[in-house]
Amino acid sequence: MLDFLGLPPDASAHGADIDNMIGVVHWLMFALFIGWGIFFTYVLIRFRRTRHQKADYQGAKTHASTYLEIAVAVFEGILIIGFAVPLWAQRVNEFPEDKDAIVVRVVAEQFAWNVHYPGADGFFGATDVNLVSADNPIGLDRSDPDGKDDIVTINQLVVPVGKPVIVRLTSKDVIHSFSIPLLRVKQDVIPGQVIPVWFEPIETTEHIRVAMTKTYSLINPGVNLMTMMTMQDYVDKDSVVIVPAGSILFPDVVEQLVASGYTEVRAAPETPMEIACAQLCGLGHYRMRGFVSVKTPEAYEAWLAEEALYLQ
Repeated sequence: MLDFLGLPPDASAHGADIDNMIGVVHWLMFALFIGWGIFFTYVLIRFRRTRHQKADYQGAKTHASTYLEIAVAVFEGILIIGFAVPLWAQRVNEFPEDKDAIVVRVVAEQFAWNVHYPGADGFFGATDVNLVSADNPIGLDRSDPDGKDDIVTINQLVVPVGKPVIVRLTSKDVIHSFSIPLLRVKQDVIPGQVIPVWFEPIETTEHIRVAMTKTYSLINPGVNLMTMMTMQDYVDKDSVVIVPAGSILFPDVVEQLVASGYTEVRAAPETPMEIACAQLCGLGHYRMRGFVSVKTPEAYEAWLAEEALYLQ
């Protein structure tokens, strides 16, 4: 069922439980669809006009439909109480300790995701609405000792693989919805409230990119090739590499491939994990997109160190 539904790759520790829940719900809907389809077909044939020209106002006397409705209600009750509620409670109540997780703040606004890291000291600096500007979208007070080493990015959430991540969400303006489909995360973001969500990535971006690799036509690809990355080297007739693996398929790169006789390319999304706003939040809602990069622990520490250099 999950393969038939075409769900995106699962990159989180809790994703399998959610996917299984989705599968069970769809099996129930499929059974109801088949059952009701058979019932309607039977009724249309059994009570067709040519056989019953006069209406019977007494109706059916059997209780079969009542028993079926009770069975469906019991199954749905088991689904909710036995599966959905425990899964929801686990995600809401069983948060990891801050000391065992990566903790970040995400401040939503029309139309961007501002990501705030606490820096090497592990403490978030103070923020002040009076300091908000184009260069300081969250109003971070750099004069606060805790804020001197804080890192702020826009539409870029970088996390390590294999470690819980706690995201504390809030909004500067309207209601948004923080959604990362590949990590099976979605949470409304409400102004004036700080709402935490957490997840644990189990796959790096590189692994996800490999899992999403497909063959695309260079003539009629069906996707925007400028968002795609080549997953292998492409050589000319003299075995000289003309397009190395990891190249973005800009128009000039596509022209090179076509000129060398290629009609297809093995490629994957450059940034497979997107942060989408799943709540209509204004005229620019369509462009409120962020990106998640899941790195190895070593690469994540190197990224933090590189970002810290810009603060000096």
